[in-house]
Amino acid sequence: MDATAFLPAISQEDVDQAVQLIQQAYNPQSHLSSDDQRRLQQELFDVQKRPEAWGLVIPFLNHPDPNVQFFGAHTAQVKIARDWSSFPEANAVQLKDMIINLTGHAIAAGQSKVILRKLFVAISSLALKLAPSQPTQWPDWLVSSVQALSSLGASREHLLDFLAIVAEEIESADLLAPKKAAMMRSLLDAAPLVTQAIATCVNTARPRANPSELKSAMKCFEAWLGIFRADELTPLIPNLISLLSPISQDPLYEFDEEEFVLASDALQEIMSRSVLAGGAGTKTLTEPILLWCERYGGSIVEQTLNAGFTSEVSRSFCKLLTGLGDHSSQYLASHLASSTLPSPSPPDLFASMPLPPKSQLVQTFLRLLLSYTALPGYYGVDEDESEMTLGFWYLFQEALWNTDAELDQAELDSEAHLKAEKNQWNVAKAVYSELIKVLKRKVTWPPQNVLSSWSRDQRDKFQAYRRDVGDTLINAYYILRDEMLTFFVNDIIQSLQNRQGSEDWEDIEATLHCIMATQEAVPIEPNPDLSRLFSSEVLGRLPTTGGARVRRTMISLIGSYASWFTTQPIIPAGASVPSLLLNALNYVVSALTEPSLCLPAANALRDLCDSNRAALAPHIGAFGELHAQMTNIPDTEKAKVLQSIASVIQALPPDDEIPPIEAILTPVVAKLFEALQSSAQLPEEARAVAIQQLMTITGVARGLTRTVDSLLIFDESPEVQAEAQRMQQARNDPRVVRLREAILDAICRTVDLWSTDASISSALSDLFKAITALPTDVTLITLPAAPLLELVCTAAQRELNGVWLSLANMLITQLDPPALLPSLFKTTPTNEANAIALNVLGVLTQTALALFSQPGAMEANPDVVQAFFNCLEIIAQHFIVVFYQLPPDLFNALMQCSISALSLQERYSLVSACTFLASLVNRTATNDELSQASTLFVQAHGRAILRAILSGFAGVAPRSAMPNLIELLSAMITRYPAESKAWMAEILYADDFTLSKATPEAKERFLKSIFSSRSLRRTRDAAQQFTLVARGLEGSSFGYATVTM
Repeated sequence: MDATAFLPAISQEDVDQAVQLIQQAYNPQSHLSSDDQRRLQQELFDVQKRPEAWGLVIPFLNHPDPNVQFFGAHTAQVKIARDWSSFPEANAVQLKDMIINLTGHAIAAGQSKVILRKLFVAISSLALKLAPSQPTQWPDWLVSSVQALSSLGASREHLLDFLAIVAEEIESADLLAPKKAAMMRSLLDAAPLVTQAIATCVNTARPRANPSELKSAMKCFEAWLGIFRADELTPLIPNLISLLSPISQDPLYEFDEEEFVLASDALQEIMSRSVLAGGAGTKTLTEPILLWCERYGGSIVEQTLNAGFTSEVSRSFCKLLTGLGDHSSQYLASHLASSTLPSPSPPDLFASMPLPPKSQLVQTFLRLLLSYTALPGYYGVDEDESEMTLGFWYLFQEALWNTDAELDQAELDSEAHLKAEKNQWNVAKAVYSELIKVLKRKVTWPPQNVLSSWSRDQRDKFQAYRRDVGDTLINAYYILRDEMLTFFVNDIIQSLQNRQGSEDWEDIEATLHCIMATQEAVPIEPNPDLSRLFSSEVLGRLPTTGGARVRRTMISLIGSYASWFTTQPIIPAGASVPSLLLNALNYVVSALTEPSLCLPAANALRDLCDSNRAALAPHIGAFGELHAQMTNIPDTEKAKVLQSIASVIQALPPDDEIPPIEAILTPVVAKLFEALQSSAQLPEEARAVAIQQLMTITGVARGLTRTVDSLLIFDESPEVQAEAQRMQQARNDPRVVRLREAILDAICRTVDLWSTDASISSALSDLFKAITALPTDVTLITLPAAPLLELVCTAAQRELNGVWLSLANMLITQLDPPALLPSLFKTTPTNEANAIALNVLGVLTQTALALFSQPGAMEANPDVVQAFFNCLEIIAQHFIVVFYQLPPDLFNALMQCSISALSLQERYSLVSACTFLASLVNRTATNDELSQASTLFVQAHGRAILRAILSGFAGVAPRSAMPNLIELLSAMITRYPAESKAWMAEILYADDFTLSKATPEAKERFLKSIFSSRSLRRTRDAAQQFTLVARGLEGSSFGYATVTM
């Protein structure tokens, strides 16, 4: 009987037609258009989908054209994976035998590895269908497959390729847990066979008759790495290390590049993702590699330095070093100064060399790694390896902090422990001291004549490398502490003393960059090295003209250390005592007028003034001079400069703030009015000027906001009360009142003219956030929330967008500010605040409903939908009563809109609607004043809300929103249990309920689970189970794996 008789019969004419399609699609001489290519691909796809396509596999694989052969193998794979449900189960074993035989014949015929890979995947897919079934239809499938392929002539290389693909396919298969476990057991059972095959290949004597076999062995090894147990993996490690050994030792060590890279990659994989990852296997993995590095590593580094470039062997060795450092950082730290000898396994691996102490092995490793960190040349231009080593220095620093030095068994007393720890830290400091010297050299920019030859990509790559080095310098600081700053500051002073007049500043700039990068680790406390840095000894000798790069770095350094200056004594105005803060401030201010430096200078000035308000307040006169020179500062940075000045003004008594603030803002507001008046004649110019003035007012408002968190201030302390009273008196000053009125008038006119302009809207948003505040944070120019809310409503009516709705959120919160002190009784908003909130709710609701009523508007504007419901949720939190003061028609329309939003497919829109409705339900039901409104609300809208929730579970809503729908359901059944129980049963059993896979029994189980215990956890579990059932995902690994908790 024909072994393939079970396949669908297909005529030779149909086969020839399909072959012609393949050849047209894949022939490079066809020169098809993209449309024709897509058409042919679709036709081939349609051919594969047909049940008769099973019959194409054999004629395609027997065809002489490799493209047709590939499509035959691909068809077998696709049909097994995608169309298995339509294949007769009775013929499954025959199909298995056929695929195995076809694969053996393809191997014997010398077909390409691409085709063989498809057939190997087909065998694996078939095993996933047959082997885990009960009872199994393919016992001992993997061993039997290997034996069958071997008997058909498959070489060891082909078998290794097959085993690699098997492991990849089984590990990535989407199976239910019991079946996945059964397949993984089959791999575990076959693991000894695989290790034997790999070891046999690796141990083949040099030179190899078939070098590609080693590639297959290493690929198989990496595929099985996560499956091997430690006792199966460990015997392979010496074999892999032996592959690293040189093939010749005369006159220099010569390595086989291909073998070295393959073995190095395999060892790196062991250290990163095997059972030995995370520092395990010190005797079988760490110490043998360290001994190999001791013996051969220096030669590789020496050859690299002599050659002036990094070979493939050297690059792979660098990766091996970093992999070992990541894996064994704890071992390296604890044995940094250890005098004990290693005990590698097997002990005869390096029998020909005497065993050095562990400290020598570790220090040799660090020396080798540091050699790669310190490779000559510039990163990204001359070499690309030094960056790979940076991550190790972080891990090593962490390990040094968390690891005790190793002690001999005979030295366990406390004195010996202290001595060992001291030796460990002495060596660690020596290593990191050398590291910072290396890194300082590596981040030094080249001379201008060299830099001019670099491409933009090379410059960007080097700049990114400097940032990465900055992170490593922080780790070095945690080891060296003040010694590191002392080294860098002394290095700058030495460079300044040795500097010739025409020399570039690159060397000094690199050291300044290192100090700046370390800032976040340096404690805010007096530091003599920083005092020298910001004194005339260093800062006073840096250029104030030219030298743009070194000045930019120094300015940025000053800004990063702005908070450190708070450790210095406050120097009164006119004192002869030198002030480090004023030194830094003057250096920064001198750069404000230079276009290339004004941005970092303005940023640094802002940070300095913000952090040192009290110290700079006595020098307010100097800031008046700075304000007088504003015409020389680019417009783009004026806002930051004025913010800086305002920060200093804030430290003055409120009455003393009035003149300078009036002097600063009056011309700004006047210029804004001028822009508004000229908008008809010069619209673009006027708009640009208006944005600049709005940004300037924003900067001043931010500067006047104090830096101390108001929530940390005791509200009833006499000092705070007195300060608040002084501020209120100053705010009542006619000059300040006129200034606020002018600012508000300018804002009103700006909104009236340009509220639909995106750039103006953004500038206004920033201004509203800066110029409004909670009662404890008011400044001279703080504006009340009410008139700004009116402007927000006006702008929203013209164009509803997320900007105005977000501002409404913030301002509504300010209408009902939180109490700083806990109270037994909940405070209620004032009548005035309620009236404002009602007006805002009415305007925004009417505007939003007008937009959302248009077909597709909610789907097309998810950001607006989300912001709108977020705004409603804020109103519900603070002013729940006003919802029931809306006209009934408007409130009903709002509810209908909210309920329809529960079926939106955009997650964030749906989530915001859920959150609003849950808040509305909870706050309505728990507010004593709304008992009647609560009853009317649930009778009018409760059933519709529940229907939307249950339809969402059944498939209408995206699964990612299930937690939010569940919370809303929990709110409904907790607040309105009787109504919810009755309505849910009606909805679920109604004929018009959303079509789903849920049976009446599943619905009954769901209802019983929900109402047997109304806890959120029980509700969540029941709803998630019902969702899986209703969507047909029950029993699938995808369904359970994607349950959102």
